[in-house]
Amino acid sequence: MLNNADKNFPWLSHYPAGIPATINPDAYQSLIELMEIGFKNNSQNPAFSNMNQQLTFGELDKLSKDFASYLQSVGMQPGDRIAIQMPNLLQNPVAMFGSLRAGLVVVNTNPLYTSREMLHQFKDSKAKAIVILSNFASKLEAILPETSIEQVIVTDIGDLLNFPKRLLVNAVVKYVKKMVPDYSLSHAVSFRKALRIGSEHSYSKPNIKGTDQAFIQYTGGTTGVSKGAVLSHSNLIANVEAINEWLIATIKSTGGGNQLVMAAPLPLYHVFALTINALCGLKWGAHNILITNPRDLPAFVKDLAKYPVNIFPGLNTLFNSLLNHEAFQKLDFSQLKVTIAGGMALQRVVAENWKKVTGCDLVEGYGLSETAPVLSVNPLNGKHRNGTIGLPIPSTEMRIRLEDETWAPIGERGEICAKGPQVME
Repeated sequence: MLNNADKNFPWLSHYPAGIPATINPDAYQSLIELMEIGFKNNSQNPAFSNMNQQLTFGELDKLSKDFASYLQSVGMQPGDRIAIQMPNLLQNPVAMFGSLRAGLVVVNTNPLYTSREMLHQFKDSKAKAIVILSNFASKLEAILPETSIEQVIVTDIGDLLNFPKRLLVNAVVKYVKKMVPDYSLSHAVSFRKALRIGSEHSYSKPNIKGTDQAFIQYTGGTTGVSKGAVLSHSNLIANVEAINEWLIATIKSTGGGNQLVMAAPLPLYHVFALTINALCGLKWGAHNILITNPRDLPAFVKDLAKYPVNIFPGLNTLFNSLLNHEAFQKLDFSQLKVTIAGGMALQRVVAENWKKVTGCDLVEGYGLSETAPVLSVNPLNGKHRNGTIGLPIPSTEMRIRLEDETWAPIGERGEICAKGPQVME
């Protein structure tokens, strides 16, 4: 067990005050318990916003339960795998949390995948169901007979927007912008119909434990086809608890009892956004601003102007693009407390320019899909070091190994080895 005085773990002496050496990976029985507490404690507050539409925690509670009921009504069993393939839309957290509440294992799927990449992932994961945006349904049609997928749920971009905006958005996407290629999936059910059917059935809460699988998170790595990292409920709970301890002092400094607001430009199918935005957001009762297309900088900046954010996770390339956008430089950043870069190396010049423009430190973290994902992050007390991956988070051990498989002395290069409750099954 690590403790802050242990000489075998020298990084602990550099922890900001108040951060413990360890966390409890069994703080919740499962992600279902984390959800239920988050929904109950924040029912009136907005949970997600997208396209000027808000979904409260109470609404998310009902819709995700309806979706779970639908999945149970068509025979999906705890442990079955369900693929979710869409960008950041309100339907995404509904489908994700609903699937978890039914005890299913979520297979996050990149919407930009080719049919061949989809086929590999669906066969490898043995997915029995899929929730897919209609824009990509034609790619599914081409490979569906070669998979074990039995249930297909298709959603349109505007499905959770209010009437008549829903009809208008879906019509423009399909008929004006022609973003939905023709497809024929005869047994597919629409997302809205699935929710309607689910609302007519009663939900049965499954008995899910921390050791049960929650996600199969695919990662390309550097060695050929993508591989699925199997993440348990406890893996993700451990990362949520450690991130919470790392950020809690800064979060509390937002003051005034106001609800935390988080930017969500990274796709929820990416493990960084999954844990930071979706799951930590639940624990904190935060309002996530879902950005469907972060490459549309004018629309992105409008959302940031509308919702001044407290926490901003992102990538080096995204931060650099925003810094070079004139309208972004004119925003009010007085509420911004935490900016964290992951996914790729953070350039020093980007970090320095971000501080000049926003007044907020841009700190770097490091992790992998296989570690749910955070292993290390820089301190948020002003003692961060640009160009480094920071310190191992609570309950996490990291060492450097040489090619001969002996441990490297201080200052030597080698391979990072990590151990902790967030490391994949």
